[in-house]
Amino acid sequence: MNKMNIIPTSLPEVLIIEPDSFEDNRGFFMETYSREKYRANGINPVFIQSNLSFSRQNVLRGLHYQIRHPQAKLIQIISGEVFDVAVDIRSGSPTFGKWTGLILSGQNKRQLYVPEGFAHGFCVLSESAYFYYKCSSLYYPNDEGGIIWNDKTIDIKWPLTHPIVSEKDRRLPFFSDLGPEQLPATGTPH
Repeated sequence: MNKMNIIPTSLPEVLIIEPDSFEDNRGFFMETYSREKYRANGINPVFIQSNLSFSRQNVLRGLHYQIRHPQAKLIQIISGEVFDVAVDIRSGSPTFGKWTGLILSGQNKRQLYVPEGFAHGFCVLSESAYFYYKCSSLYYPNDEGGIIWNDKTIDIKWPLTHPIVSEKDRRLPFFSDLGPEQLPATGTPH
């Protein structure tokens, strides 16, 4: 039976997952998701949508979330390397406004579980990256929320100084400018 190593981050609900990988001279095999195994490890959302994005080096995407339809995410890099970030934006949480970040890559095969109520973003460190993730809620364009990537209050230590950011992400508000109605509906942590 496949096992997986679960590593807590500085935000206890955000988890690093190291699934077993079976390698030999032909390559490797790994099970990237099994609902029963993830549930047994406290990861309970039903994932209903999968997404794949491709980004070039120095691209920074985020920080994104949905307001009325918050999404839990299970993230994995298929190829390349990114610095991935989750920010706790749950009102009343003891870690409200705190962030955690780590390197995910096709090489280390790690996954990151980000529960509902967290903003998410990443930047690409390699020449390019294929970023694959499962979501617990559908994407609703009219439900998007976001925080500017370089918000001084959150103070994320991004490993690059001049990222390539979309016009839309450049216009995201500062964390301190968000009212309660602009934060995820999850409110307080479970």
